[in-house]
Amino acid sequence: MNNILKAENLTKKYPLPRGSLCVFDGLQFEISPGDLVAIMGVSGVGKTTLLNLFGALDKPTQGKIFLEGEDILTKSDKEIAEIRNQKIGFIFQFYHLLPEFNSLENVAFPLMIKGVEKNESLDKAFHLLQEVGLEGKEQMKPGKLSGGEQQRVAIARALVNEPSLLLADEPTGNLDRNTEEKILKLVQNLHQRKGLASILVTHNEKVARFCQKVYLMEGGGLKQLSDF
Repeated sequence: MNNILKAENLTKKYPLPRGSLCVFDGLQFEISPGDLVAIMGVSGVGKTTLLNLFGALDKPTQGKIFLEGEDILTKSDKEIAEIRNQKIGFIFQFYHLLPEFNSLENVAFPLMIKGVEKNESLDKAFHLLQEVGLEGKEQMKPGKLSGGEQQRVAIARALVNEPSLLLADEPTGNLDRNTEEKILKLVQNLHQRKGLASILVTHNEKVARFCQKVYLMEGGGLKQLSDF
């Protein structure tokens, strides 16, 4: 298998009172194991919409999306939910941690949804928290953690099910400059060690420079940039 994710002729339109808004039309994209890719573009261009399609959180108006060779758009909602849980890791700008759960429970939660026994889930979550540099913070709830620490919990949660595809939407957009660099280096290191296919959506050139390939989203399509 040459690619983890492949998109063919993706079109996304939103209906308006008169006509429709076309976000992108006939878009093509693929990513292979080991690729660390940035998708750049101005706010409102459709980067998050595209990431939601890749993550099976939304469906295109037209086109196909293959994940590890399977056309995910032909699957039932239940099958798509299982694919998201087992094969895709998500990192968001605002973390989306469960405030009533501590760090350990937040990371273990996707495993427990999958049906993994609680003690096994917590044990794996514990080791991942150590891996992202949060040893000793396992029992702390999100409200007691810094922004950078919350994002580390979110990264551990994204990786706990050993996904093949990692999707990050402005992963450092809510962090100060010093913390941003630490998180980027962490993502880069984990990406390499775990052999992931990773896509970082950003408007920040500094984030893009941590990636191997950079695409610009504009005019309804993606253009690979050669000057990064």
